[in-house]
Amino acid sequence: MSQSKRIAILMLGGARRVSLAEHLIADGRRMGYEVEIFSYELNAEVPIASVGKIVIGRRWKDADVVDHLVQTIREHRIDIVLPFVDGAISIASECKRQLPEVFIPVSPEEIAVAMYDKALAAEMFAQAGIAIPTTYNTEQCSFPAIAKPRFGSASKGITVLENESQLLELSCPEDYLIQEYIRHREEYTVDCYVSQAGEPLYIVPRLRIDVVGGEVAQTRTCRIEQLIESSRDIIKAIPFRGPITIQFIRDLDNDRYLLMEINPRLGGGVVCSMHAGAPLSEYLFKESKGIGVEECKDWKDNLFITRYFKEVVFHGK
Repeated sequence: MSQSKRIAILMLGGARRVSLAEHLIADGRRMGYEVEIFSYELNAEVPIASVGKIVIGRRWKDADVVDHLVQTIREHRIDIVLPFVDGAISIASECKRQLPEVFIPVSPEEIAVAMYDKALAAEMFAQAGIAIPTTYNTEQCSFPAIAKPRFGSASKGITVLENESQLLELSCPEDYLIQEYIRHREEYTVDCYVSQAGEPLYIVPRLRIDVVGGEVAQTRTCRIEQLIESSRDIIKAIPFRGPITIQFIRDLDNDRYLLMEINPRLGGGVVCSMHAGAPLSEYLFKESKGIGVEECKDWKDNLFITRYFKEVVFHGK
C-alpha cells in the first residue's frame, strides 16, 4: 500500500465509537485512502476492537502517558490523533506540541484545561459575553438550582437543589458549579468543526431527544439560526480548533438559548451530523495532508437517528 494512500487514525478512548470508525473507513475508501483504526485503551476487550487494533495504554493521569503516546504514534506511523474522552484532550494537546508532523486537531492546552473545569469554563464564557445560566455561590443562591461536579462528565453526580438545606448538604460546595435550574427545557448539541486557521467549517445543531448514561440515543438535526450564529460567535471568541461539541439549553418558559458547556472533542452523536452531510471525514483527511477545505452549509435538516446496542464477542483462549 502506498504510504500516501494510507491514513492511520489513533483514537484516544474510542472504545465504543464503532459507528464513527466505520464511517471513517468507508469515507476514506471513497476518497481513495485505506484507513486503519487504532484505539488507545486500558482493556483489549472493547467494541472498537471489531474494526481496529487496540493499543494497551496508560491512564490519562499517569506521569508517563505523553511519552508512551508519542512512542505509540511513532511506532504505528499514526497520521491523525482524535481524543474521545475529556481526560485525553490536554494530553492530545501536548502530543500536538511535540509532534507537529502528526495531525492532531485539538484546541490549545489552556482551552482544554478550562473546558474540563466547569467553573473555570463558565467564568470564561461570562467574560466573553456569552449567555449562560445564572451562576451562584453558597452565599447567594436562588432555588431551584443545579449543582454539577466541576470535573464531571456524562451527567454523573448532578444534583438538583430545591432549597438551602439541600445546598448545605453538599460536602464540598467548591467542587461544584452551581447554576439556576431550568425545569422546562430542551437540550441541544451543536457539532462543529473548526479549521486549523480558526474558521468554522460546519455547524450542525441537534435536539437531544433521548439520552442514556450521558450518551445520546435519539437525536434530530435542527436548522436553528440562533444556535448556528451563537456557535459562530463562540468560535470567534475562543480559539478552538478541530471538532468541538457545544451544549445549549433552551429555556421554554422564557424562550431563550443558554450555553451549558463545550467539549473540545468529538461527541458520540456526531454520526447524526455525518449522516446529515457534515463532511467530518473529508476535513480530517484533507487537513491532515495540507489540502484546502471549504465550509459546508447544505447539511440535511430534520434528520433523525436512533441508536441501539450491539454485542462484540471475544472468544477466550
